[in-house]
Amino acid sequence: MPLKKLIIDLDCYFASVEQQLTPSLRGKPLGVVPVVSDSTCCIAVSREAKRFGVKTGTGVMEARQLCPEIVLVESRPAEYVKIHHEFLLAVEASLPIREAMSIDEVVCDLDSNSQTRESVEKLAAQIKKTMACRIGRHITCSLGAAPNHFLAKLASDMDKPNGLCILEKKDLPHRLNPLKLRDLCGVGKSMEDRLRKHGICSMQQLTSAPKSLLHAVWGSIGGIHMWYWLRGEETVPPPTRKRVLGHSHVLPTALRTAVGARAVTHRLLQKAAMRLRKLNYHAAGLHLSIKSSDHQRWSHDIVFAETCDTMLMLRALQKLWELCPPSVSYGPKKVGVTLFHLKPSELVTADMFSWHPYREKLCAYMDGINKRYGLNKVTFGGAMGALDYAPMRIAFTRIPDQEMEHAGSTDNGKGSSR
Repeated sequence: MPLKKLIIDLDCYFASVEQQLTPSLRGKPLGVVPVVSDSTCCIAVSREAKRFGVKTGTGVMEARQLCPEIVLVESRPAEYVKIHHEFLLAVEASLPIREAMSIDEVVCDLDSNSQTRESVEKLAAQIKKTMACRIGRHITCSLGAAPNHFLAKLASDMDKPNGLCILEKKDLPHRLNPLKLRDLCGVGKSMEDRLRKHGICSMQQLTSAPKSLLHAVWGSIGGIHMWYWLRGEETVPPPTRKRVLGHSHVLPTALRTAVGARAVTHRLLQKAAMRLRKLNYHAAGLHLSIKSSDHQRWSHDIVFAETCDTMLMLRALQKLWELCPPSVSYGPKKVGVTLFHLKPSELVTADMFSWHPYREKLCAYMDGINKRYGLNKVTFGGAMGALDYAPMRIAFTRIPDQEMEHAGSTDNGKGSSR
């Protein structure tokens, strides 16, 4: 079976960019943060810092305890975007890019002349050389080649940093067996728990499991696809229908004002966000709709990095309200909020600029308090005045969804510290 996919993943991207641009940082343990503050966390760390146990998401105070010599630098998103485009040009000098999956990762199709191990090794060396010339030798990449996208993604993580891993048909499944279940893309904590409940506790047990068992674990055809992917086959899951989560409310007379309507939409959004977390999903878009007393209708969408953080969603809601014409917001009769671009949380990669683990913990604690002691015991202040409306209803069904196209955040890179 020929090699068909090549994935190129930049190593410690933001930290590597900082070391490339600032020679004095090279060779030092480095943490990139949204803003230099003890209350924030690292959004990227250098390989030197990783040796001390510092990881992406590690709080600044903990990072300093693990590595007293760590250097913290404030992120520079514009530089990362600039070098991202230079990275694309460096790769395309050797072969076309099929898709840029993120700012630091691309996937390429291997044509019929490049599907052997020897050809891939030459391509990898050529790409690395071009990158060193165009963007600097301190920004390295790890490559993975395999018969399908799933295994190529896995391979790109198997020889880091600055490595190349090639998985051929003859390498399966024994090359996979030493890995952990969580090494697989799409297997997070909840999926790992489901696998263990079905008696699958190791990669070897997963690769030898029958299709029927994986179908039972996934509860859908996704398990069948996984069975084929682990064997080097390329299958494409059928697209699923669009999924959304939202609430609407007809306003009582007392709340048919701009202030009252805003308070209700805050309550509706907080309710939807709690449901989103209960379903173990993230959202990447928000839709606000308003119907006025004189039958005018207005609606607008906003997209952002995937999140389950209520505070980030409330910021998006505020931006939508700022776009609403006064003629509609003056006498609102009905309002609605809808979260869209839903994605299972275990498939989400935290956004480097807006993700803040402590805020997600705060939301989880608020959910726990409200579930245990009654709704609205803890709430964000924007909903005050509307707490008796839009009563909480928790949805318990899981909604399977296809991976959706990611929309970039308009955040300036410091959202996690505001």
